[in-house]
Amino acid sequence: MRSEIVVIGAGASGLMAAYHAARALVDAGSAAQVTVLEKMPRPARKVMITGKGRCNFTNVKDWNAFSGHIRSKANFVKSAFYNLPSQAVVDWFEGFGMPTVVERGDRAFPASHHASDVVDTLVNACLSLGVKIETEAEVASVERQPQGFEVKLVDGREWKCARLIVATGGLSYPTTGSTGDGLRWAVELGHKLVPTFPSLTALVPKGYKQTEDKDLHIDRSTPLAELGQQLCGIQLKNIQLSLLIDGTEADSEFGDIDFTDGGLEGPVGFQLSRKAVKALVNGSRVSLDLDLKPGVDLTELTVRVKQLWAEIEKDPRSRGVREKERCRILLGKLMPRELIPGFTAMHPEIITLERRGRADTKVWVNLVSIAKALKSWQFDIAGYVGYERAVVTAGGVSTDDFVAKTMESRVVPGLYLCGEVLDIDADTGGYNLQLAFSTGALAGLNAAKSL
Repeated sequence: MRSEIVVIGAGASGLMAAYHAARALVDAGSAAQVTVLEKMPRPARKVMITGKGRCNFTNVKDWNAFSGHIRSKANFVKSAFYNLPSQAVVDWFEGFGMPTVVERGDRAFPASHHASDVVDTLVNACLSLGVKIETEAEVASVERQPQGFEVKLVDGREWKCARLIVATGGLSYPTTGSTGDGLRWAVELGHKLVPTFPSLTALVPKGYKQTEDKDLHIDRSTPLAELGQQLCGIQLKNIQLSLLIDGTEADSEFGDIDFTDGGLEGPVGFQLSRKAVKALVNGSRVSLDLDLKPGVDLTELTVRVKQLWAEIEKDPRSRGVREKERCRILLGKLMPRELIPGFTAMHPEIITLERRGRADTKVWVNLVSIAKALKSWQFDIAGYVGYERAVVTAGGVSTDDFVAKTMESRVVPGLYLCGEVLDIDADTGGYNLQLAFSTGALAGLNAAKSL
């Protein structure tokens, strides 16, 4: 079988590449065929689960603000972004009948908050221009030919093409089809690979999971230890979280975190996870320092804690109440009640027992220690959740081997790569999908123009 342009991978980047290739061909009056090969039964499986099914499909910041959230070489994707900026992506979806909304942080969503609307729009846009989308078409190998490429499928079928676009994604969420195939083909064709590791993933504090080995990759299915059970399900808003690498602060973010069955994640946890995972892989000691009260300094907070304690002691309802219970009442005024068991378990210093005799023990509540713990709750990190639940893959095929203005390989003419298969990744908040769309559009456009 033959198609002038073959796209491997019907994800966000692959479908956008197919659309823009077909659009350019139709506009030029060409009847050349564009075919997408997708190994899974349906296109864009990973898009369907983004944003917990709500699909934050882009971020409408301009380049100057947007580029600060790119964690790889931002200059490489600058041409792609300007070819299809984030507002143009919003306009593109709306032009195909999908209403959109922009929420806090400049994050754009389908108005329905259903990821399926994004997928349906991408697929229908491609079909409207005659793109063929072949599902359950798993590619086994890619070979160079004198007149282009030969793509062999697992089922024995073969496709020949003049231009090949690889948009197979990275290694994250392999159940959606991202199993690193494109990385392997790129290396086999002579490209360099930047070492990969999970990014935007859960970080696992020591004592959070029931694990005895020292493997840094801690599977999400590993049972929770007692600490994990105490913290799992708690969401904390407006906190400051700092990343320490070998005892030195490497980054700090303000916002929200979630304690989940995986570990510590949420927007701020994800933002810090890239540096944290890379440091762990490189053998460094990693910890997170949680400030539950970033709006006040330690001195102010200590005064406030002592004032609250004095109020509790004066309260008639406190008569006959033991010190440990009074301490819980105090903590309930300073944090969500569900956080108290985990907080007290990790800070035994806030309660001191003074033995005065065989049957006489005095309990002291250390108010200064409580204030210090609220300002600096430290979690030593044992490992991280791997690709099975990481949002993106950091690393990938080196962008040094590709032309930024076209996405074409410098090593293999006629070969284009786009999306997460390249060494491209960014923060959470719509940035990664925007990069997938922008690089895909530029690859598709230039593949078509080069015919």
